[in-house]
Amino acid sequence: MDIVRKIALILTIIGALNWGLIGFFSFNLVSFLFGEASLLTQIIYMLVGISAVIAILDHPYFRSKIEEK
Repeated sequence: MDIVRKIALILTIIGALNWGLIGFFSFNLVSFLFGEASLLTQIIYMLVGISAVIAILDHPYFRSKIEEK
C-alpha cells in the first residue's frame, strides 16, 4: 500500500501544480503536453482525482475513523 500512497502523492502534487499554472498563467500543462480533451488528458485528470481521494482517506483524521470501525 505504501507505493500506492507515494503514487497518489506524486499525482496530487502534479495536479496541484497544474492548477497553479492555470491560475497564475492561464497555462494548462497537461493539455499542452497531451492535447486538449484527448483521451490521455482525460485519463490523467481521472488519476489525479482518484489520487486526491486516496490522499484524503490517508489523512490521519480519516484513517483513525476508518480504523475505529
